[in-house]
Amino acid sequence: METLELPTDETVTPDDVFLFGGYPYRFVPGEGEGFTLSPLYWGGGDMDIPFRDREELAFRWGDDGDASGPMTDEAWREWLAERRDDDRFDEAELDALARELGVAEDGGHDGDDNGLVGRLRDRLGR
Repeated sequence: METLELPTDETVTPDDVFLFGGYPYRFVPGEGEGFTLSPLYWGGGDMDIPFRDREELAFRWGDDGDASGPMTDEAWREWLAERRDDDRFDEAELDALARELGVAEDGGHDGDDNGLVGRLRDRLGR
């Protein structure tokens, strides 16, 4: 499975970020029909959500509150700005999310290992 059709009828790849349960996630292909949704900041650990198949995702999509397909840069900026006043998020997490989403005020990634390159290094064991 190289792509995933979301319940919004939008198709995403592992590079696309979308909102699930009020948080930015990426799709991670698995064996057969199975896959995982990995949170953009906390991914690769206990926060990953495994799914047996697309039907399970469709069933859980509405139960997880805030969910949408990929969003525009402006929509992500608005989402991040709204979270700045939410005690569940700290500044470091939101700054890292902004960099990963490519909407940081400095124009994007700052070379830290929390982004895509760092995750690839971790997965390749380097």
